[in-house]
Amino acid sequence: MFYPTEIGEASQAQWDEIMNSNLRAAFFLSQALSGELIERSGAIVNIADTHADSPLSKHSIYCIAKAGVKTMTKSLAMELAPRARVNAVSPGAILWPASLQDSSDPEVIIARDKILAQIPLGKLGETEHIADAVWFLADSASYVTGQIIKVDGGRNPS
Repeated sequence: MFYPTEIGEASQAQWDEIMNSNLRAAFFLSQALSGELIERSGAIVNIADTHADSPLSKHSIYCIAKAGVKTMTKSLAMELAPRARVNAVSPGAILWPASLQDSSDPEVIIARDKILAQIPLGKLGETEHIADAVWFLADSASYVTGQIIKVDGGRNPS
C-alpha cells in the first residue's frame, strides 16, 4: 500500500492498512518460514524504499513502515544467522506515479524533470533492475546479510 496520509488527516484504518501490508505481513511471513529457511540455508529479501531514508511529504505512515522494514531486515539477519540470510532492496524512482504520467501537462513535465535531475544516472529505473538485485541477494550473495541495497540510480548515495 502506498498513498498519502497527511498528519492530522490520517486515520487508524489507514495506519493499519499500510503497516499491515508493508511491515506486518513481511514479519509474520518471515516468522512462519524461519524454520524452513534455517533448515535449507535460505534467504529472505525484503523490499524497503528510498523514502525510508528520505521521507516523502504527506506519506508519513508509508515512510515509517518502510523504515521498519529496514530495521526488521537487520534484526532478522542477526536472529537467523548463521543458517539463513536476510537482506533488502531499496528501490528509488522506478515507475512514474499516476500523477506524473501525463507528459503533456507543463507542470507534470517540470515535476518529472526535477526528479530526473536528482538521479545521477539521469533516468528512471526499470523493474528488471529491482529483480536483478533481488536475484543477486537471494541466489548469489552467500556472504551478505543484514544489508539494504539501494537501487536508485545514485539518487540517495548514503
